[in-house]
Amino acid sequence: MKGKLIVFEGTDGSGKATQSRLLCKRLEREGIPCRKIDFPRYGKPSAVMVQEYLDGKLGKNPGDVSAYAATLFYATDRYASYQEDWGGFYEAGGLVIADRYTTSNAVHQASKLTGAERQEYLAWLFDLEYGRLGLPKPDLVLYLDMPIEITERMMRRREADTHTHADIHEQDAAYLRRCRESAREVVDQCGWTVIHCGRDGEPRSVEDIAAEVWRRVREAL
Repeated sequence: MKGKLIVFEGTDGSGKATQSRLLCKRLEREGIPCRKIDFPRYGKPSAVMVQEYLDGKLGKNPGDVSAYAATLFYATDRYASYQEDWGGFYEAGGLVIADRYTTSNAVHQASKLTGAERQEYLAWLFDLEYGRLGLPKPDLVLYLDMPIEITERMMRRREADTHTHADIHEQDAAYLRRCRESAREVVDQCGWTVIHCGRDGEPRSVEDIAAEVWRRVREAL
């Protein structure tokens, strides 16, 4: 028996962690058991190379590391997570809510390529993770589409509030714009569900977005 996998995707700063957490709380109130997972799994041995990449130790800019190499870092962490953590729950029919997944490679790493090279990469990516590694395909992907100018303001505010340092993705505004542009192509190609998170140059309220998320999820369950 196979479970269901719902994935939150979007560029950095779009609110994936917040919305995935709120969805799990709503499911709990509705009496629907679920399991929340997050990627990358910072601090786990399987995510060491992801951390090296994001910290800029393999190159100061995202483009310094090929899409294929970076994908393997993330895919290794996902495979380990499935084997060690949530695979049994999913295979027993459980509902899994993911903050990022294979879909993040489709957004971030595909943005490093164009045209036929991008299409070749996407075919390789999905065959690698869903085929050869045996990871489950999502039943629903919710793509949180936040305008980049809003995202940048929110990320800078988060850095100041938490005294944290942005990774090489978050520091590169041009890269984030390319990710959003390439994501539009991937969203259409893969049939993801888009939730527009900005309105009139400002972010929609967390509660407003959460209400739309719940409507979409309820239709899929």
